[in-house]
Amino acid sequence: MRLKRQIPNIITLLNLFCGCIATVFALKAEFDLAFYFVCLGIFLDFFDGFFARLFKVASPLGLQLDSLADMVTSGVVPGIVMYEMLLRSSLFPTLGWEVVWFPFLGFIVTLGSCYRLANFNIDTRQTDSFIGLPTPANALFILSLPLVLRYSDSIFILEILTNPWILLAIVVLSAYILNAEIPLFSLKIKKFTITDNALQMGFLLLSLLLLLFFQYLGIPLVIIAYVLLSIINNRFLSK
Repeated sequence: MRLKRQIPNIITLLNLFCGCIATVFALKAEFDLAFYFVCLGIFLDFFDGFFARLFKVASPLGLQLDSLADMVTSGVVPGIVMYEMLLRSSLFPTLGWEVVWFPFLGFIVTLGSCYRLANFNIDTRQTDSFIGLPTPANALFILSLPLVLRYSDSIFILEILTNPWILLAIVVLSAYILNAEIPLFSLKIKKFTITDNALQMGFLLLSLLLLLFFQYLGIPLVIIAYVLLSIINNRFLSK
């Protein structure tokens, strides 16, 4: 029985372990492997809560462990990736030593993630849905960018994702959207009817199409679509 209580915590620690491995790969600019280990960590992050509810062993310790693990997997790793992208941007090699601090602005993503995770633990409004973009979704958005850059043949995408000012704008917008007072619709299926789940089903279908046709580029497009659909849905509900 004691082991059963620890299963969700063990899964959470495995999420943290994946985050540590992803950190090492991100520091080496091995973005593919960093992305895969973050994806694995996010997968485990889903199942720790699932098993906690299944075994009815949810605890304050598990809640804190979950946030600490997410801080590494979905907070530190994206910050490192943005640091590396800013460091490799088209403008930075031409700048002098006096702006050597510029790439460190990528860690604004980490700061925004930290604030969101701390606030999430005390915000009772986010039990069934989210207010602001969840850190795992933001992490997937950020970690997909160097992969889009690497595997895309588009000159337009190359110019965008190597422009330091656009990258900095992405960093700032990322930190903002993590903590913005924007309700995002829940992806949980509560009632098994098409009418009650039309938005969720439409979004999932759109996500599959975006990933199928755009591959890595589809990942940030899915996250953007999620936020935009939530804003449209909020406007519709408010009328």
